[in-house]
Amino acid sequence: MSERIKMNTAGEPETDPVSESADTGEDMQTEKNMAGPYEIIVLDLDGTLTNRDKVITPRTKAALMKAQERGKKVVLASGRPTQGVMPLAKELRLEEYSGYILSFNGGRIINCKTGETVFARSLPVSANKKIIGLAEENQVDIVTYEGSRIIASNPESPYTKLESRINGMEIWKPENMAEYVNFEVPKFLMMEDGDYLAMVEPKVKAAMGKNFSVYRSDPFFLEILPKGIDKAQSLERLLEVLGLTREQMIACGDGYNDLTMIKYAGLGVAMENAVLPVRNAADYITASNNDDGVGLVVEKFMLA
Repeated sequence: MSERIKMNTAGEPETDPVSESADTGEDMQTEKNMAGPYEIIVLDLDGTLTNRDKVITPRTKAALMKAQERGKKVVLASGRPTQGVMPLAKELRLEEYSGYILSFNGGRIINCKTGETVFARSLPVSANKKIIGLAEENQVDIVTYEGSRIIASNPESPYTKLESRINGMEIWKPENMAEYVNFEVPKFLMMEDGDYLAMVEPKVKAAMGKNFSVYRSDPFFLEILPKGIDKAQSLERLLEVLGLTREQMIACGDGYNDLTMIKYAGLGVAMENAVLPVRNAADYITASNNDDGVGLVVEKFMLA
């Protein structure tokens, strides 16, 4: 039986009613064995791999490069579109070391060495108007993606601008978004102040039914994806391709959309700055994203 270990826990992260009532995954974590050996590490980006300035700290980068030199696999798993993950993948030289990207919260799996899309799933076109209509009805802004640009209902929203800045993508507003988006998209992202979005979330879940995944990745981001798309389910597919088991995998994260992979991994790691449900579900709590948290995990569990 594994013992949950916590370190550097001064200062609880800010939570909201969603985090207080979430499933902690306590039963799953007691069955895990933290002994390893670990052959693959999966990393969320914002709040995990990158610090407050959206960069990888030198210690973390050095540890990840050394792990790859020893044959360990690195996977970047994010809610970001693929274009928003690529710069960090290039910085870590994943194309050289045969790493992978999971973008759109698992809606795409990309082999960085070959550029091949290993897995892809999109929303049905028939759902687009309904989703955009729900955003209008609930008075929240909404975006989706087309190639290298963000399709937005409100380009001036601070959350739309944040999404653009993080991913290095231009914003474009069609005259009629519901009519324009008549093609398959990997996901929609509703955005608004966290308290208000907490009230909107159950309404959207009820309206979309059981054939869609609806959850918040951040207090101010509500994701709408195809049913069955989350980081854990996509990682299960990737592990099959690689011939590895979940017991050989470390997963590090901080946000609501990391919860499934934290529970699924052989070693689920929460950042010190993680939301409460992620901390509760983790086998191990490392330092924050500003204090080399990922680097410390790699050094302890993959390089020691």
